Amino acid sequence: MLGEQIGEFTGQAISTRVLEDIGLGPRSEVTDHQVGTLCGVQVDVTVTYVGTIRPGGTVAGSGNGFVVTASGQTATFTGRGVGRFTGPGQLAWRGALFYETTSDELSSLNGIAVLFEYEVADGKSEGRLSEWK
Repeated sequence: MLGEQIGEFTGQAISTRVLEDIGLGPRSEVTDHQVGTLCGVQVDVTVTYVGTIRPGGTVAGSGNGFVVTASGQTATFTGRGVGRFTGPGQLAWRGALFYETTSDELSSLNGIAVLFEYEVADGKSEGRLSEWK
């Protein structure tokens, strides 16, 4: 069951790279920088993910990232998701993130699954995170 919203972000792609097709379909790597709130704390987020266009037009994605709070505490995360094209240069992503941290401010992220919803258009992103109960 979808729990309460625990994060909200806006971001901007800072790097995009086309990767070799290794037999799975066209692939690209994107690094995105985001700002927002997570667990009630102001944070900066950097994430790099690889998207592979699959038959039928969906995009399989996986990535890694890190979070830095205003006080300098950190968390890392991994994630997987699926995207679908919603228009030229536009994708809607849905998936799950898994965090690890020793941060007091973000400790509630340990041991839970976090569901994400992201909308990406022309390199700009907006996302919401919710705890999966």
